[in-house]
Amino acid sequence: MTVIDANRMHEIETRYPEYFHRSFRQRFGGLMILIATLLYSLYAVWFFDLPKLFAEAHWERVGIYLSQWVSYDVQPEFRIGDDGSIDIRYPRFSPLGDNPHPDWLVNNPDGSITVSISGTSRSVTVSRSETIVTAHGVSVPVEVSSGAPKVVGPVPGWMTVYDDNVLADLGFAGNVSISVDRVKIRKRFIGWANFIFDTQSSFFDKPVGEVVSLIVSGPRIKPDQSNLSLAFDDIWNNSEWQHGDVWTKLFQTIVMAFLGTLLGALTAFPLAFLAARNITPNRLLNQILKRFFDFLRSVDMLIWALFLTRAFGPGPLAGSGAIFLTETGTLGKLYSEGLENIDNKPREGIKSTGAQTVLVHRYGIMPQIVPVFVSQTLYQWESNVRGATIIGAVGAGGIGLKLWEAMRTNANWENVAYMVILILIVVFIFDAASNALRHRLMGTKAH
Repeated sequence: MTVIDANRMHEIETRYPEYFHRSFRQRFGGLMILIATLLYSLYAVWFFDLPKLFAEAHWERVGIYLSQWVSYDVQPEFRIGDDGSIDIRYPRFSPLGDNPHPDWLVNNPDGSITVSISGTSRSVTVSRSETIVTAHGVSVPVEVSSGAPKVVGPVPGWMTVYDDNVLADLGFAGNVSISVDRVKIRKRFIGWANFIFDTQSSFFDKPVGEVVSLIVSGPRIKPDQSNLSLAFDDIWNNSEWQHGDVWTKLFQTIVMAFLGTLLGALTAFPLAFLAARNITPNRLLNQILKRFFDFLRSVDMLIWALFLTRAFGPGPLAGSGAIFLTETGTLGKLYSEGLENIDNKPREGIKSTGAQTVLVHRYGIMPQIVPVFVSQTLYQWESNVRGATIIGAVGAGGIGLKLWEAMRTNANWENVAYMVILILIVVFIFDAASNALRHRLMGTKAH
């Protein structure tokens, strides 16, 4: 055990004062940051009134929307005539087509109709005088022969009685609305209906093997067009999913991002040389250009898109212009700061040989900045692919506008899911390609 005397201890304190005489900030800085963070969190909870927000939120809608992303429903309506007849009707654009005969709908010998909602555990039997709803292990008759529908017996928790109708909630499988003269059923299916061929296609509702056989070696459905060409046209012009329009708008989004980023980079590159203090020793010009870059990037891309759609009308031109203006400011700032941080020795060495300014820039500056500039530009391009989707929603064209239109209907959530998946795939692809190119340019290994 080593004993340190007073003189040695004083010598150590003198040599390392930062360890023995710590300031108030050093001693309590971490605790103060923790307390400040806690106070700010409490302020945010009070400011946004989070308890009330969470209490009044419609959490049940989350499940409804998510289920609609991966499913579709069919809505047969049974109209009961005065003579006891039951007329079955479907919506105009039913996923089953113009002449549906689903196997889950059975005509019984007594004239009633049974609809299987979810196997045998959930079903509805419609007759002239009553409708029987079977769910959760019980069968509940609802009389419809009087002035208003009447539940016979106790009303279960999944059934709600109103003045003129009775609503039975069968969960994800669907629901049933019963009134005196009609019974409307919403039956839900997992999947995306008619994703390949819509109800107007010649290939609609045909088995996969038959479709392949028709395309490969079957007789022509239309004499003036091959079956392969006809199948492609039916898929591309699918009226329900609009594949052609969706993919065209997606390509517009990619072009908007590429064109706006490219033009921004080409404009920012020469301006950055004028804004860099070590390249252009003109302080007034440096400051003017740097403030110009600050102005362009301080106005959000979405705001630029709103201005340009007012000027040029909605479309991809406004989107490309918004990206161009934003990227000119962002890349101009990044490029000029990169130029100001280069090693001046190669540049001074080439300048000492009497070389012209263009050659000094070419051999003294460009080898240092090109990998960095390209890397920064690729990153911005990757980011703008996502940004182009957002600005499309305000009228700047591309898939963003189509996505917003589908969301506004509050009914086409499966179409929303389709477009979101396409956007995610494109973002993932561009992210991987951009990362690979950046690592290759920088000479590092991608992880």
